[in-house]
Amino acid sequence: MSESGESDSRLERPHAPLPAGYRQAVVTAITVLLGFSLLFLRYWNFEAPGDWSAAGIAASVLLAIAIVLQMVALWRSLQVKDDDELEYAKTLRWLLGAIVLLLTSLLISGIDYNHLFGL
Repeated sequence: MSESGESDSRLERPHAPLPAGYRQAVVTAITVLLGFSLLFLRYWNFEAPGDWSAAGIAASVLLAIAIVLQMVALWRSLQVKDDDELEYAKTLRWLLGAIVLLLTSLLISGIDYNHLFGL
């Protein structure tokens, strides 16, 4: 409460639930990305022909970090508190970070696989 006896409106934000279907959609998106990431990790680390290079190792490390971020986003999206708009926005930021790392990893692995730029 402030000195005048009124409560601080910044601390008492009303609960803003998500529209129907938003949580289900993000869970689906995360699981699709996670499934792709795990399959690509299996291929890139165990089935791809050729020797390891620095770029290939970097791609694998970034992919592993992206998978961890996807799992965190999935865990957050399954929490009850994620039905609030602010928590949902945080979960989407985790997912965005995972997507950026995943795309970076795919770009590096493509460059490495095709031996572009001498990598």
